[in-house]
Amino acid sequence: MNLIDEIKRLAHAQRDEVIEWRRWMHRHPELSQEEYGTMEFVAERLRSFGLEPRTGIGRTGCMAMLEGGESKSQKVKESKSQKAGGRRYTVALRADYDALPITECTGLPFASENPGVMHACGHDMHTCSLLGAAKILCQLRDRLAGDVMFIFEPSEEKYPGGARMMMEDGLFDEVLPDEIYAFHCLPEMDCGRVGMRKGRYMASTDELYWTVKGRGGHGATPHLSVDPIVVASHIVIALQQVVSRNAAPMMPTVLTVGKIQEQGGRTNIIPDTVKMEGIIRTFDPEWRLEAHERIRRISTGVAEAMGAECDLFIDYGYPAVINDEACTQQVHDNACAYLGEENVEWLDLRMTSEDFSFYQQRIPSCYFRIGIHEPGTPFSNLHRANLIVDERSLELANGLIAYNAMMALEKRIKNEE
Repeated sequence: MNLIDEIKRLAHAQRDEVIEWRRWMHRHPELSQEEYGTMEFVAERLRSFGLEPRTGIGRTGCMAMLEGGESKSQKVKESKSQKAGGRRYTVALRADYDALPITECTGLPFASENPGVMHACGHDMHTCSLLGAAKILCQLRDRLAGDVMFIFEPSEEKYPGGARMMMEDGLFDEVLPDEIYAFHCLPEMDCGRVGMRKGRYMASTDELYWTVKGRGGHGATPHLSVDPIVVASHIVIALQQVVSRNAAPMMPTVLTVGKIQEQGGRTNIIPDTVKMEGIIRTFDPEWRLEAHERIRRISTGVAEAMGAECDLFIDYGYPAVINDEACTQQVHDNACAYLGEENVEWLDLRMTSEDFSFYQQRIPSCYFRIGIHEPGTPFSNLHRANLIVDERSLELANGLIAYNAMMALEKRIKNEE
């Protein structure tokens, strides 16, 4: 039996088990930096595969190493998998497992039992797919041409991001992987399909927090006040030129003010203060910093011109996701071999963001997509209370993840020969 057929057989054999894992996670979602139960659930599964997980990395993260190629028949291959420094080649696979503060309305029999919290971004699917891949790779460890690092990351949805937290807590102190891979489910794509993009793929993201300070008073005597609501409104309008007139036409940029809240006003009361929150997303690091400065100057300048003050705090967030071309081509070729070329596609840019980009700053990598939409059913988007995952995607995902990891290690050896 060839490798693809063997992996598909193993993935199919554990299909029901992986689905049950995912349904347990879906019933028991936990918010960012609170994923203690999820961490223990993952660690327990890893131990059952014969691995020795480390928990508590970045507070609630989990990691395990699989040493491959230990059978006598693999000794020659094992020696080839050594680097000049004596360490074996290592491929890392990452999944995230935090949930969102959303009240679920799917009506599923395994819907969230944690009020106001839901796996509305598919992280339960990511985690259980990686667990499935880990089980497959443990069963095939004698055929591995190197080692595999499994990273289960908390707090992807919340700054400073689980990737950064785990790395700062020593995730790579002993072993820095040679390559790292992750995927995200994609509701726009039908189950059975996979997509990826070389180079720039997802935007950087920074959060913006404004405090506009005026002078409150009676709504009937506005001439005796400085109305921060009017000032804030002018700031919002003026900021549109950052995208329409300052960003180069070929540089995708999104600037959104998503929340405006007055502090103490009502129908006949002009408040003293208005707070606003928003995001700026783009791809180029130099333009990113320039956009920050333009936002700051516009915000403070408009406020000053209208007799008010504006304080702006910019929470510097995740870098852009930029896929390594060789790693991405490898995922593409492996997906074509595993699924058929007709089920693999190249993707467009996305203005969403991901803290996987922190890993990418240190390690060649690819972040790709796996479809979860059941054909013929209504579309439900990420971060929505009605998100539905076609559970057939788990079998596809855990098999493809395992196959790609094995082929990545094989390619490393061939490149050294």
